[in-house]
Amino acid sequence: MLDLIEDQPPVEYHATVHDLPVDDRPRERLQQGGAETLSTVDLLAIILRTGTKQDNVIELSQKLLAKYGGLSGLVTATFQELCNEYGMGAAKSAQLKAALELGKRLSTLQPMQRYRIRSAADVATLLRMEMMYLDHEEIHILVLDAKQQVIEHVKRYKGTVNGAMLRVSEIFRHAIIRNCPNIIVCHNHPSGDPTPSEEDYEVTEQLIQAGHLLDITLLDHIIIGNPDYASIREEAYPGRFQW
Repeated sequence: MLDLIEDQPPVEYHATVHDLPVDDRPRERLQQGGAETLSTVDLLAIILRTGTKQDNVIELSQKLLAKYGGLSGLVTATFQELCNEYGMGAAKSAQLKAALELGKRLSTLQPMQRYRIRSAADVATLLRMEMMYLDHEEIHILVLDAKQQVIEHVKRYKGTVNGAMLRVSEIFRHAIIRNCPNIIVCHNHPSGDPTPSEEDYEVTEQLIQAGHLLDITLLDHIIIGNPDYASIREEAYPGRFQW
């Protein structure tokens, strides 16, 4: 006689981050576009790494941010409170609290602890290893205070310097937001030869003139090659630019 088999409820399938298209996954998007392009939810998801049976890691991150009122709430939450959240535990809570503490310490750095730019060589030291091996052009902007200390390092564009830099408002936007009086623009030559082109000089002139209108000084335009670099301020013949 056959045993009767009770009907079982269908198993509900829950999508994980790995089910997302590669270009939609936070870690891959960070690798492709930089951390600054990610939302707070995405960054938190990278720190937590995995979700639960009910929520993938992005959904878990959304719930945590909503419950605690954003990053400020997570900063003030106790370690035990985070451990008690479903899907967290000691390991994830420790990762999260450590990341938040690093952010706090960075935000409270005294001005004397910030990197100070005294020469083109200082810029090259700061950016060369990040830019000299790239197979495409990137444009980086250093936002500096009145003492020429780096307040922010912005990786703004990929593409050709001539095409990208015509968006002058984007070049100066972060200096305006932070009320900083100086910027340094830096881009790389994938060929390895840092010799400025005539286009590089023309773009520099445009940025200098725009800076005069905004009361923000373009201190220099640095070109990173491999292994050398060039400073347009130093390379241009005397009197070509009114810095």
